[in-house]
Amino acid sequence: MWSKSHTIVTKEASKEQMWKLFSDVNNWHKWDKGIDYAKIEGNFEQGNFFELKPKGSGKVKIELFETVENKKFVDLTKFPLAKMYGEHTFEETEAGLKITTTMKVEGVLGFLWRKIVAQDIVNGLPQEMVEQVKYASKL
Repeated sequence: MWSKSHTIVTKEASKEQMWKLFSDVNNWHKWDKGIDYAKIEGNFEQGNFFELKPKGSGKVKIELFETVENKKFVDLTKFPLAKMYGEHTFEETEAGLKITTTMKVEGVLGFLWRKIVAQDIVNGLPQEMVEQVKYASKL
């Protein structure tokens, strides 16, 4: 299994604001410039699915694998012979809100999907997470 994480600590946004940002899937396009759209029917809860359309790519069906309100959520994307998990955690610390995103890829063709998809996501995390906080701070 391959795994990479990125963490930031901020006092600009609360865990409740970050949760509000992510749970409003239908408005992700407002802060994520790498997608055409994301849409969900129903609640942002474990077992539900949402559709994501990255710019220049086809749409992807993603499962909400685990959700713990205001603390963390894990999404799961299934590829042929591989799975990609995106774990997003929000932890209050003395220094501020600690936000961590961890991407994991596993499976027989995990190496391929890491190169095609996951590495680009990881490379963009530092800037994307700053944008998430900036947008969430206004919610």
